[in-house]
Amino acid sequence: MSSNITKVAVIGTGVIGAGWIIRLLAHNKKVFAFDKDIKLKKKLIKEIKRTWPYVKKLFNKKRLNLNRLKFVDSIKEAVKNADFIQECATENYSLKTKLMHNIGKYAKPSAIISSSSSGLLPSRIYSKCKNPKRTMIGHPFNPVYMLPGVEIVPGKKTQKSYINKAKNFYKSISMNPLLVKKELPGYLADRLQEALWREALHIINEGYASTEDLDRAIENGPGLRWSLMGIFLTYHLAGGKAGMKHMLEQFGPALKLPWTKLKAPALSKKLSSRIIKGTRKQAKGKSVEKISNIRDEYLVSLLKMRKKFENKLR
Repeated sequence: MSSNITKVAVIGTGVIGAGWIIRLLAHNKKVFAFDKDIKLKKKLIKEIKRTWPYVKKLFNKKRLNLNRLKFVDSIKEAVKNADFIQECATENYSLKTKLMHNIGKYAKPSAIISSSSSGLLPSRIYSKCKNPKRTMIGHPFNPVYMLPGVEIVPGKKTQKSYINKAKNFYKSISMNPLLVKKELPGYLADRLQEALWREALHIINEGYASTEDLDRAIENGPGLRWSLMGIFLTYHLAGGKAGMKHMLEQFGPALKLPWTKLKAPALSKKLSSRIIKGTRKQAKGKSVEKISNIRDEYLVSLLKMRKKFENKLR
């Protein structure tokens, strides 16, 4: 899918911002990056170089052109020529609202402004932004340079024409945009993940399993199926010939059983300690960078393989 958007501003170059920059560079976009912490520039270059072997493989790129990245020293400088602005600051209403006011002031009137927020409401973030009809959430998944998912969440004032332009832009950088029908806290995937996370915390808190046990439970069962067909189609198959109809009749009554606890447990020192010790043990002395490399290598192989099967299913 092609898009005529070639100049992109990325505001905030932490983990998510860096991920966007890597993906954008892999698709020959001109990137203007800004972060109030200048020290992050060195970190960003290091991360681009670490990830490039995997990105190159996934998107069949021959070389990396760092000349297409310009690290600037003000928001004004970053956004003034951009057609698309991807904001990646900390999850905080007050901070983001001020930031969007500034971005809106200096951006071109028709530039699309998208926030990488993972749960905040766009109508609140953009309440003081100039021309809010071109604003939205573009929530990616980490690592952004690998995973194709991006949830587009419109605000109350967002215009459909801008949503369509954003969808085309995200498709032009090899993403699979998903439009959330209307704004809600946490959007879609994070709400699903949150339910799983809460239940996992209860199980660990009550001593039924370790962090490793729960990771294996997902990796070797539901996770493998979910990576191709999500929850609903998986359950449709569980109903045999009659599909979801039979599945709901057979397993519907189980929903009344008090298996799960949707209210989160208190994150006590004891629970935190169990989780930290558990994940440290799972890491087996490997650094976060080393584990990230293993994950990225795996994702390249998985995404390439999945493509073949997706074509049969979709």
